[in-house]
Amino acid sequence: MTIKRYGVGEGKGSGQRALPFAKATQADGWLYVSGQTPMRDGEIAGHGIVEQSKIAIENMLQIVKDAGYGVEDIMRVGVWLDDPRDFWSFNGVFEQYFGDHPPARACVQSAMVVDCKVEVDCIAYRKP
Repeated sequence: MTIKRYGVGEGKGSGQRALPFAKATQADGWLYVSGQTPMRDGEIAGHGIVEQSKIAIENMLQIVKDAGYGVEDIMRVGVWLDDPRDFWSFNGVFEQYFGDHPPARACVQSAMVVDCKVEVDCIAYRKP
């Protein structure tokens, strides 16, 4: 089995420091996308859960697309919310992106490592 790694050394965290992991890894049709925050150019972007959710999901979907997969290939999404009161607002944004292709999902409350309101990751599959 060969593992392909996407975006190694491309990701930048706060302060433009390189992140020590791949944006995604792929093997035997499976694609694992690392957690994505509402970050643009190495800085947290957006104010409020709706805007930050859109940015985080779009960051994740861009990695999926760059790897040659589509939203219809996403099997599972993991969601971390800083504030559980943002659950329903997040769901509204989530439905905009996955309404026709809803994946399995887990959503938990978690303190964020960076100053943001949400983080998302996913697993996708396409028959090789």
